[in-house]
Amino acid sequence: MNLDELRSEIDVIDNQLIDLFQKRMVVASKIGEYKKVNNLPVLDSSREKKKLNDITNKADDEFKSHLRVLYSLLFELSRSYQEKITEKKSELICDIENAISTTKPLFPTQATVACQGIEGAFSQIACEKIFKHSNIVFFDKWEKVFDAIEQGFCEYGILPIENSTAGSVKKVYDLMINKNFHIVRSVRIQVNHNLLCKRGVKLSDIKEIVSHEQAISQCSEFLDTLEGVKITTVENTAVAAKMVAESDRNDIAALSSSECAEIYNLATLQKSVQNKDNNYTRFICISKNMQIYPGADKTSLMLVLKHQPGALYKVLSRLYALEINLIKLESRPIADRNFEFMFYFDIETSIYSQEFVNLIRELDEICDEFKYLGSYYEVV
Repeated sequence: MNLDELRSEIDVIDNQLIDLFQKRMVVASKIGEYKKVNNLPVLDSSREKKKLNDITNKADDEFKSHLRVLYSLLFELSRSYQEKITEKKSELICDIENAISTTKPLFPTQATVACQGIEGAFSQIACEKIFKHSNIVFFDKWEKVFDAIEQGFCEYGILPIENSTAGSVKKVYDLMINKNFHIVRSVRIQVNHNLLCKRGVKLSDIKEIVSHEQAISQCSEFLDTLEGVKITTVENTAVAAKMVAESDRNDIAALSSSECAEIYNLATLQKSVQNKDNNYTRFICISKNMQIYPGADKTSLMLVLKHQPGALYKVLSRLYALEINLIKLESRPIADRNFEFMFYFDIETSIYSQEFVNLIRELDEICDEFKYLGSYYEVV
């Protein structure tokens, strides 16, 4: 047979598959109606496991794994279809609908905001991009920013979450696992790191450079060109600039912002020493209570999945079935648990879409733990 004849044969088989698929989904809908009437859960794990084993046993050896993948996706599609029929509203869906209806139509222009660092920190720059007028309260640790929100001391908090060069801010992710908060906004700001020192100091005079570990990572290529220079991490780039300004040494410099050069009266020894010019850091704005403002098209979730093969695939295939775009996936180990991980998802879909509602409804059934962090709009 030539290629055209083989393709014609494929077309005939595909037409049969389409017809059989539609018949299968009709039967699945009837099963969904039965479950709704009898108050049964959509997910029946034991039934799916038996079905997969039966299919595998009937298949030829070379197609066993392919059929498991195919039928796993079919099960996801069937469950998604049944969820629409059962239309069960979880407590979380009710909370989200309530937040949508009670949140003010305009994001606040002024607020009391918790930031990590001191004056001139990049978190302050991010804050000023989100709020026109803000009363910033600085804390020395990220954990205290979370605590200030949780205890009601500040209305909002600003935290760095990822950088386009250095990647995720893992310490923030680790704190997010056990903190109570909601993301209400995010913002991306371009980050330029400059080598700041006291006036009159030359590059050859520098024996030590101080900065935050993320800034050091983002400027690694420049730092590698310096010989015999000690690199010291501090809690914040603005703190680094202040340390240089207050030091009695002339052989110390900081990786920090141009704003800090002005604030702390430092000279810029070298500009933009980061590895890439398109160096961006993404910050999240958090609050204690759930707030969902108009235009929310990004959602952040944290999931604990079963420690078994295919657990992550089930979530990813559900996103695929619902045509929801996954824009970030991060995993972090959970302290005091052996080989268990918290998976952080950022997805892109409108908060008002039926696909979003279906996903939230279904995640409870396929996750050991599920935490909704918020739906929001990102300022660019």
